Amino acid sequence: MRKISYSTIRLFAMALALGMVFVLTPRPTMAGVHVGVFVNFAPPELPVYAQPVCPGPNYIWTPGYWAWDPNVGDYYWVPGTWVMPPEVGFLWTPGYWAWGADGYFFNAGYWGPTVGFYGGIDYGFGYYGHGFDGGRWEHGHFFYNREVNNVDISIVHNVYNERAIHEYGGVSRVSFNGGRGGVNASPTAREEAAARERHIPRDSAQMRHINEARANRQLRASVNHGAPPIAATQRPSDFRGRGVMKTRVPGEVHIPAARSANNAEGRGNTAAPVNPHVNQGAHPGYTPAAHRSTVAPNRGNSGARNSFRQQQNQMKARQQRERQQLQQQQGRERQQMQRQRANNAARQQMAQRQQRQMQQMAQRHAQERQQFQRRQAPKQEARPHGRPH
Repeated sequence: MRKISYSTIRLFAMALALGMVFVLTPRPTMAGVHVGVFVNFAPPELPVYAQPVCPGPNYIWTPGYWAWDPNVGDYYWVPGTWVMPPEVGFLWTPGYWAWGADGYFFNAGYWGPTVGFYGGIDYGFGYYGHGFDGGRWEHGHFFYNREVNNVDISIVHNVYNERAIHEYGGVSRVSFNGGRGGVNASPTAREEAAARERHIPRDSAQMRHINEARANRQLRASVNHGAPPIAATQRPSDFRGRGVMKTRVPGEVHIPAARSANNAEGRGNTAAPVNPHVNQGAHPGYTPAAHRSTVAPNRGNSGARNSFRQQQNQMKARQQRERQQLQQQQGRERQQMQRQRANNAARQQMAQRQQRQMQQMAQRHAQERQQFQRRQAPKQEARPHGRPH
């Protein structure tokens, strides 16, 4: 009997999961390299919490964020924590969620000499959407800005005070970029340059921290309802120490249609669920981009409505085929890289290139859907109440 390889089984399982979530998982030897995740409903808002005191010199603050666990189909909170950087002079660029390709795509964080683009998300504590106001490296030592960091000067002596420019004014706690209700931000020229610099993925301490969070049921969004009991820790994976901080103000949790009150039996729901990330009073009639196109225009004309849905389904099927083809191509590239026993630098370059490919495809698909909607709008206006010209 022919032996089926682990990679073949894994690719087959990933293809089956495309119905709701698309996951690109690196091989074990690539732990910490960027991981792309597609989820079909928005991540919760960021909760409000206090920063634990910095445990010692040269620690860098890494803000908390919502991650996705495909095994349970739920978001879970990864607490913010202080981490020793892998190299002197390196800073942390947080990960972020972005809208595209009928879902939300996660871009993992990384270490580098410059803070790159993190979606314009306001994580607080110096990460206010662009850049980092929490501190800087000087002569091999990290100096902390006490205006945004909780630092005990009896433990850490390299400090300064500089008022940070908080671009978003603490108004938005939305945790994703793009789409309806998301943060509208694009990378600056400096951030684009930072993306081309040498990067180091999350280290082993950070991965243990993530795994500890994923294993803690109380950190799941469906359990804590946006108020994780462990919002931040003083050190990675230390979820019971004295430096554990609780949530002060919970974030709103988006409930997918299959679990909503008006769809209690879990049947498909063509109407868009309410997105709690957006002030519904300020945005009347708001529906997320993933669901707006499911309602055909010109309700009075069944022929036009059916044609609209048919064209829409054809577009979605084509986009799904393109995603599958790219997934298979990238899977073959990872297998070839594994057979060639490539070094970590080559693996990281491949992972970054594959991530860019996925992002570019997601943006192209989003533009196609927008153009499709614009083409339908004149037809809806030209045939009111389903009557012909």
